[in-house]
Amino acid sequence: MSANHRSLYEVKTLIQATKGFNLNQMAKFYDSWAPTYEQDVKMLGYNLHPLLVDCLHANFSGNREEVQVLDVACGSGSVAKLMVELGFKNFVGVDCSKGMLEQAARLGIYQDLKLALLGTDPLPAENGTFDVVILAGGLGEGFVPVSVLQELHNAAKPGGLIGLSKGAHSNSEGYTKDLEGELKRMVEEGLWSLVAAKELDRYMENPYVDTDEEEERFIRGIACLFKKSNQ
Repeated sequence: MSANHRSLYEVKTLIQATKGFNLNQMAKFYDSWAPTYEQDVKMLGYNLHPLLVDCLHANFSGNREEVQVLDVACGSGSVAKLMVELGFKNFVGVDCSKGMLEQAARLGIYQDLKLALLGTDPLPAENGTFDVVILAGGLGEGFVPVSVLQELHNAAKPGGLIGLSKGAHSNSEGYTKDLEGELKRMVEEGLWSLVAAKELDRYMENPYVDTDEEEERFIRGIACLFKKSNQ
């Protein structure tokens, strides 16, 4: 892909081409997109990572220099960069794209980076290891399966925090229903409890529409923070 700056139309066209991709196809797409990913998503006004990090920042009371953070679907490292600014220092990143992990490695802020296609490969993290587990923006059709929520929970220490964020994409209504059902089950079974939730009306431009109508032009986003049971 060209390293030149794309127009908003070109970025939307690029994303539209992934419709219907399976997990392996999506991983290969991100490999090729990695060099221009960050500048391209800026064209869409992408705000989901700051939304989740702000939610964590407002509800975290531990020693940020000592806690261990697992950054799942870490991409090029956008979430970790924001967290470093808030005092967090210890990161392990996991992503399905080798190209994105190469971009993340250039930041020099991860202690370890691991390649895994979640839903096919197990989450490469020992149970009960991390104080904070973050998954920002990877929840959606063709991305991280709902079944991975249990693995995120397992990776956290008792009393640890698990942060999740996603956009209300129109093509993932079935996925969203399954996700909400799994989150509800895990709360009802006492695996974790909801600490905070934060919504954003304009988390990014909808890449699948071309309109000036505010309601259709932008996708809403939500970030949720859960606390793992001490049991």
